[in-house]
Amino acid sequence: MFCPQVDFASTSLADILDRLTVRSIAGIRDAAQALHETALSIANLRTAACANIASKDPMIDGEGQILASEVFGWREPGERWWERPRLALTSPLTLACRYESEPFWCNRSGIHTQHSNPHLVALDLTDFFERAMTDVAIVVPIHLPYGQIAAVSFQPIDSDRDDLTPEFAQYGDLLGLFAHKFIASYVKVMDKQRWIPPDISLSKREIECLRWAAVGKTDGEIATILSRSCATVRFHIHNAAVKLNAVNRSQTVFKAGQLGFLGSVN
Repeated sequence: MFCPQVDFASTSLADILDRLTVRSIAGIRDAAQALHETALSIANLRTAACANIASKDPMIDGEGQILASEVFGWREPGERWWERPRLALTSPLTLACRYESEPFWCNRSGIHTQHSNPHLVALDLTDFFERAMTDVAIVVPIHLPYGQIAAVSFQPIDSDRDDLTPEFAQYGDLLGLFAHKFIASYVKVMDKQRWIPPDISLSKREIECLRWAAVGKTDGEIATILSRSCATVRFHIHNAAVKLNAVNRSQTVFKAGQLGFLGSVN
């Protein structure tokens, strides 16, 4: 069975979140240790954290030590999931994180969410243990700015467990809050390069042109749709590219989409 709930009378939620917040590179290890201890304390779960499922680089502390092994305790050869570069492309846990934004728990029988998500039903769960490197886990997808997806999974200490229904019902939202606070603050501290300039503001015409470009329309087709000249369309797309620090049309559309500009136009 899992451990009893943390006594928030003596340790407030605000205090826990404060401990989980990374404020400097030097503070990464302490925040990771806080997440590790909290998950063990409230539900007897081990933590596996990845700040970017598209990156092969593991999360590290200020000294360059890998958090997964040095803090979260994944030291056995068969547990070193960060050494499997294709894991993000094959694991049902990370695949599900691309289609879900709220915590869920998963085992070989299915992906269990608080709210129905039809996109998860079709995911292949065959050879679950071999692909997920666990029998069961509570997973927290964390969708960050610029399309970055992080994932934190919580797995039972007892390797014989394959059902986390009670833990998920009682602690799923709480673990989601803790994981998001740790990962989001870690990414902010570790992000050394500003991929998109701050304070971007695209005009209505720029957004209109990019929306049509995003669905494959040429400059001539966009000009016809908007009753503008091709030169005007190119002008607007070029201006958007300059604002977004993009090197070509495709990257301009991509960056605008990641920032949410292409969702709707009044």
